[in-house]
Amino acid sequence: MEGTRRVAALQSLRNRFARAAPGSRATMFLIAAAAFASLTPTPSAWVERLYSTGTYLLGQQVVTRLSSLVGFALLDLLAAILAVTLAVWWWKSIRRAPPGWRACGAAALHTAFRTLGVAAAIYLIFLTLWGLNYRREPLTAKLDYESARITSAALATLSGEAVSRLNRLHGEAAAVGDWPAFDEIPAWLGPAFDVVQRQLGLTPPAVPGRPKPTLFASYFRNAGVDAMMNPWGLEVLVNDAVLPYERPFLVAHEWSHLAGYANEAEASFVGLLVCLAGDARSRYSAWLYLTPRLVQHLPQNTQAEIWAGLDDVPRAHLRAIAARFTRETTPIVQRSASVVYDRFLRANRVDAGVASYGLVVDLVLGTAGTDTWQ
Repeated sequence: MEGTRRVAALQSLRNRFARAAPGSRATMFLIAAAAFASLTPTPSAWVERLYSTGTYLLGQQVVTRLSSLVGFALLDLLAAILAVTLAVWWWKSIRRAPPGWRACGAAALHTAFRTLGVAAAIYLIFLTLWGLNYRREPLTAKLDYESARITSAALATLSGEAVSRLNRLHGEAAAVGDWPAFDEIPAWLGPAFDVVQRQLGLTPPAVPGRPKPTLFASYFRNAGVDAMMNPWGLEVLVNDAVLPYERPFLVAHEWSHLAGYANEAEASFVGLLVCLAGDARSRYSAWLYLTPRLVQHLPQNTQAEIWAGLDDVPRAHLRAIAARFTRETTPIVQRSASVVYDRFLRANRVDAGVASYGLVVDLVLGTAGTDTWQ
């Protein structure tokens, strides 16, 4: 009896699909395809071999090179086109509806259905261009990583070492020269990005993207976002208000996303490796990012001891970063953005959500050789 009902239901769906207009059938197909792609299990080994280290990297080299030819953010253009198109589409749909609230409501429902199809298409493009990287094998599978190395003693030791590195590197960084502008970073830090990718087994390696300003900069500042990687254009968008010594790690983190490391902790870890493979300025930027994230996990009395050993210059830089964040960020916007991004990450199978940012400390402590980082 149950089997008969299922057959009847499937037959009913087939009949409705056959009777639907071509545009409606296309919309139904897109929605079904997006739902299937979102929910279907995908073996991480297949994604790693066939997509993340295969077709994705080949496509990234083409798309990022093309997007880097222009100085404006493609995401700005795409967002403007989409917003205007949807607004005109909705206006025309409602305007053409016969008189009466029922006809108007029916037109609105039909347009909403078609809009859902557009959203499904955008999601499928996202998965194809970059999003499947969320389903790749974890970076720990490629590293000499053991969770047993993550101990309180190791954390305290590395925190002290981090302060020592900052004390040494700030003078070396100043001696090298001025901090590079965003436009200068690809030529300056690009070779280190290439070296680190090859060490991690990525061949051909991803190409670095040109850091670009964006019309979303005001939102970035209010939401506490310093940069993002546009997955539909494989380009790097930056908040141009970040301080000079923040720029190297910030860009290296986004380049790591371009290399297919979708997980935020993994992107931060690879970004650290990239900066540490550069000169004193990029190494200083890396330790400036990592040190507070190490120390915050220590007991209060130990934190005070660690911070007491920090020189005045890196201390001033860390305070300037915190002051910038406090000055620019609007709490309600920042909280809303965090909630939305947390849901986005979880929907893409990152169980930790935004908490995945903090897991970079686990990667640093659990990976062999971090005690030799320069």
